[in-house]
Parts: sequence; structure tokens; C-alpha cells
Amino acid sequence: MVEYRPFGRTGVQISNLTLGAMNFGATGNPDHGDGVRIIHRALDAGINAIDTADVYSQGESEEVVGKALKGRREDVFLATKFHGQIGDGLNTRGNSRRWIVAEVENSLRRLRTDWIDLYQVHRPEPETDFDETLGALSDLVRQGKVRYVGTSTFEPSAIVEGQWIAERRGRERVVSEQPPYSILVRGIEREMLPVASRYGLAVLPWSPLAGGYLSGRYHSGLTSPVSARVSRFPERYDATLPVNASKLAAVDALTKLAAESGLSLIHLALAFVLAHPAVTSAIIGPRTMDHLESQLGAADVTLTEDVLDRIDEIVPPGTNLNPVDAGYLPPSLADKSARRRVP
Repeated sequence: MVEYRPFGRTGVQISNLTLGAMNFGATGNPDHGDGVRIIHRALDAGINAIDTADVYSQGESEEVVGKALKGRREDVFLATKFHGQIGDGLNTRGNSRRWIVAEVENSLRRLRTDWIDLYQVHRPEPETDFDETLGALSDLVRQGKVRYVGTSTFEPSAIVEGQWIAERRGRERVVSEQPPYSILVRGIEREMLPVASRYGLAVLPWSPLAGGYLSGRYHSGLTSPVSARVSRFPERYDATLPVNASKLAAVDALTKLAAESGLSLIHLALAFVLAHPAVTSAIIGPRTMDHLESQLGAADVTLTEDVLDRIDEIVPPGTNLNPVDAGYLPPSLADKSARRRVP
């Protein structure tokens, strides 16, 4: 059975597993009926939180979720996100007031609901004033279209900036952060998780199975992991790259540890994420019913101190084996002009 944890300091309780809907729609499972059945199974198992985004299959994921929640909306803590490119429009993306005010209406329509429990900024956008974004989101909260405001894959400094803006300028406070976190991607342990705890933010980690590396399908010796993701993200999956070879070596060691502990690798991986005191709920993203069933039982697993110590020996705390897995590269690193004086 899932357990329920406080969603930050909001007074809301959500399940320690959140159903991620990224794989519902054309880029994952195109069968809407199958998606609805998976969602209903998750709800029947006690999961009461669903996370999606407008950009997942260009709105199709939200449509599947909307269909599934007919008659069950009141029981679900529903989260979605904005930021990514929708269609071909020049301004149909981003964190501007113009786009937020327009896109929330589209998400509400696709989700077949009058309100969104958690509306999240999917990625930072340094060229847009964070106060511009929080001002628009604050208006949506006052209008009753959004209950709470969150972020995804923000750096600690941006999280602190958001708290400062809320206090000094009377904006809605960001109450949650959704970062990448898994045994192979532990960089947020250095600063992000302590900052989230300091400000009482809920934390909803995405990719707790490290993009499939911890699903039990991958092992060292593969010339390339067998996954549809490989062609889209070669920098994360190309086994000839040393950083990815190190991930596969860690997977081998973790697979052995899971077997010695009487656990599946999936349960070991999810239980590890849930063991961190700052984590509220881990987002699982099944594409099929079998995927969901293989992950549900992790909510009951508690890892011993010895097993957690063994994991630390395989992947040291605060370490991302592949830096790309952090999910966001700030312009200060990505843009050469931001770090070089031009003669």
C-alpha cells in the first residue's frame, strides 16, 4: 500500500508515488483506452497524484488524463506544466505572462477540469523575469484556476530567488520542486534538497529509474541500451561514452545488490529515492500496465541502513555519473559568450 506524505506546508496529503503521464500519447502509448485503464489501476491502488505537462505528446497526455478523471476528479491531486514549445508559433512556449495566461486555458480544456492543483514551470528561462512568471501564476491562483505553484529542474539559486520574490513583491510562493533524482543521478543531494527542506518545499523527483537504466533491462556489455530513447538522447545512452559505461557498470553492481537484498532492481531504485527525508513523492512513468504493476510494490519497501550504505559505495552521494542527466544546463555553461570576453 502507498503511504501519504505532507505536500510541503500546504496541508495537502499525497501518495508517495505519483503517476507520471509522459508516456500517454503518440510518443509513448498511443492507445488512449489503455492509458485510461493504467490511470484507473493506479488510482485504485491508492495513488492520488498525477503529473503531466502540456508538451507531452503536444497535449495528448493531458487529454488522456482528462478522459480518465471523468467522475474521479475530486479525489486526485492533479499537476501539469508549461514552458515547452507547443505547435509552431513564435510565442507558443516559454514562461511569459502572455503564454501562461493563454496556455492554462488550453490545459484546463484538455484535462476537462475547472482547476489545476499544481501548475509548474517546466524549466527555467533566464531571459524572462521570474517575477513576470510568478505574477501571472499568482493571478491564476486568485482566479481559482490554479491552487498551487511549482517548478521543475530549477537550480537552488533560482528556488531561493522565487521565495524572495514572493516575500518582497507579494507573489504566490513556489511550494514544490520537481528535480531529476535516482541512484545514478544524485547531484541534487548537494544543495537542492537541503534548500527545499529549508523552505518547506515538497519534492517530486522525476526519472527515479534513471531513464530506464534501473528498470532491469540494461547491463554492461551492451553496445547500446535497447530503448526508444536512445535515438532522441544519444548523449545519455551511447554506451561507448565513458560516462554511460560507468552508469552501466553501476547498474551491474546495483542489480547484484538488489538480488542479495531479495528485491527487484526497480524496487531498490524507487525505495532509495523515497528514503530521502526531503522527498515527498517519486514520479513513476509507466507506458504499459506491466510497467505500472512492477513499480507499485516499491511503496512498501524500506531499505536497511546497510543497503543504503552499499548504494553510497557504488554511487557516492551528490554524484551525477553523467552530467547531462541533470536535465538542465544553465546559459552560463551552455553559452560561450557568457563565459568569455571577446577581444
